[in-house]
Amino acid sequence: MANSDQNRDAFPDDVSIDDDTSVISTRGLEAFGRKVTTTASHLIGPITDPTSHPHYQSAMTEIHKQLQKPTLQRSVFAIARTTPTDLVRSKLSSKEIQSRALAYVPDELLKNIPANSNSYSLFQGFQASFPDFNDEGKKHKRRVSRGRKMLDERPVDPGSPHAVQRLKKDKTSMMHQLEMLGVRKNMASSEIREIDNKIANLHGMRKIILDRLANLEKEEAVLEHDIMDVESRLDEAQELADEAESLAMATPNKSEEDLSRTEEGFMSQSIYEKLPAANTPPSKKKPRNHRKKTLPILHEHFEPGTMIRSMRAHQDNITALDFDAPFGLMVSAAMDDSVRVWDLNAGRCIGTLEGHTASVRTLQVEDNFLATGSMDATIKLWDLSKAHYDPQGSQEVDEEDEDLAFVNPDDHAVDPPAGSMADCPLFTLEAHLDEITALHFRGDVLVSGSADKTLRQWDLTKGRCVQTLDVMWAAAQATAMGSSDGPWRQTSRSADGSADFVGALQVFESALACGTADGMVRLWDLRSGQVHRSLVGHTGPVTCLQFDDVHLVTGSLDRSIRIWDLRTGSIFDAYAYDHPITSMMFDTRRIVCAAGEDVVKVYDKVEGRHWDCGAGITETEKAKSPAIIERVRIRDGYMVEGRQDGVVGVWTC
Repeated sequence: MANSDQNRDAFPDDVSIDDDTSVISTRGLEAFGRKVTTTASHLIGPITDPTSHPHYQSAMTEIHKQLQKPTLQRSVFAIARTTPTDLVRSKLSSKEIQSRALAYVPDELLKNIPANSNSYSLFQGFQASFPDFNDEGKKHKRRVSRGRKMLDERPVDPGSPHAVQRLKKDKTSMMHQLEMLGVRKNMASSEIREIDNKIANLHGMRKIILDRLANLEKEEAVLEHDIMDVESRLDEAQELADEAESLAMATPNKSEEDLSRTEEGFMSQSIYEKLPAANTPPSKKKPRNHRKKTLPILHEHFEPGTMIRSMRAHQDNITALDFDAPFGLMVSAAMDDSVRVWDLNAGRCIGTLEGHTASVRTLQVEDNFLATGSMDATIKLWDLSKAHYDPQGSQEVDEEDEDLAFVNPDDHAVDPPAGSMADCPLFTLEAHLDEITALHFRGDVLVSGSADKTLRQWDLTKGRCVQTLDVMWAAAQATAMGSSDGPWRQTSRSADGSADFVGALQVFESALACGTADGMVRLWDLRSGQVHRSLVGHTGPVTCLQFDDVHLVTGSLDRSIRIWDLRTGSIFDAYAYDHPITSMMFDTRRIVCAAGEDVVKVYDKVEGRHWDCGAGITETEKAKSPAIIERVRIRDGYMVEGRQDGVVGVWTC
């Protein structure tokens, strides 16, 4: 009987729990629950002395045995680390949690409710955005029996009450869907308005940062100008020190008696008397090349086609212009026989270059060097780093001490301060017999083209002509050898005689490309002085050209731009325009050209599209008629164009 009682008191489902099995698993919880239930039933029974009762002792023995297991101990410790909030939430249903969460809202939240013009509540928006979460679309909704479906799907008499009820139900459902669509439409409209407000705020922030970037670049330009000034003075001081040291080394040794006799006249032999006088011709020593240490990036953040500034540079037709870098120095020349230097960062004229006796037809700016070719058949080289220019352009100065930064606020061509460019001339190259119409230099080599039908190669270190190339002789040689070049042929579009004989040229080491009035593009080898290849295609005088490693781009008065493949000598692509091409240039992405209109024609090589940029678009909206563009230059998306009325426009492209 005792054994039966013990068997009756023992745990019937004593499932052994391994150490690797979690006690909170389903089987473990069921076994542990049965043990606790059996123990509680024995504990609450009518027992006079629980300690002496065999049921109590047996139950406590089993509980003690279970509590000694490591798995159960770890689970107890894990429950002890659980926060009371998690324990309470585990005992509450979802409905009760939602009710308790919405039952109380602090006063601070009620005071700080944001203003919203939306006429729909958050719950309506939730229902409209997630229709599957409503009562009709619940995943675990009450199932409809098959028989009920068959009754609903059976044909119904249109006049029966069941048909009317079904139609009412369908109408209610569709009206609800229509209401939800209206809610979603209103929500989408509200989101668009919020996005518009954010975009407007971002545009405002972008403008503020652009202004900050512009100020930083101005400060950077001023600091770089000061650094270049210090470097120039340092070079001069170093030259004086080296010259003094060389004179000291060349002085013969004398005895102490001779030194004492000549002590009084020692200072008369100072090295400062050895310096060249003001009227001494400049030395042939090549000046130092001052390269910019920083690159402006402000124009990269403007929209393409944005005008940066417009300047009244001259009172007559602009014949040539070029600049060294974005927001750097620009040089412009016009038919009024003036050559002016501009600070593009501040929009100021810093001086006038004087020396030519006629108008400048062509020029090139490279770093701080400038080469100008004039109708007086001379070429002059200038060092723009020697200009006396204050980039800050302080306005608070006396009339006697005129500011070197010439400001032109009234859009009138006024002569800049005299003497600011007096130290810029280097030397003059004289050999041509007629006006200079094209030039290009790279390194120590300069090549010029003239109306005297010759090309001349110059050595800039020695300042003299080292080779003369006769274009007419080259054409005659090609005819005698039966080349495809053929004899010199006058094109039909140059009958007015306005086209230059040498329209454009470019040199790179020993390679020279030259475009002439017969529409031919000749590739010369400067080592032999012979024409290496002739490109035939234009039917009018060539006015501009530029080449890179693979392609050569040419513009002509035949109203076309042609792209040549230098590897094969064939035409790679061509574009036609409505008017003659007077100027053209390209960078890594764009080809820009002046085609006899008030806008610049732009071809984007990356996107493969043509578009217009210039005052003809912006000023037409203001009922203005801008002048025709004659010259255009571009570097890194920064474009400068010169017009027939002497105005220069600066654009992002």
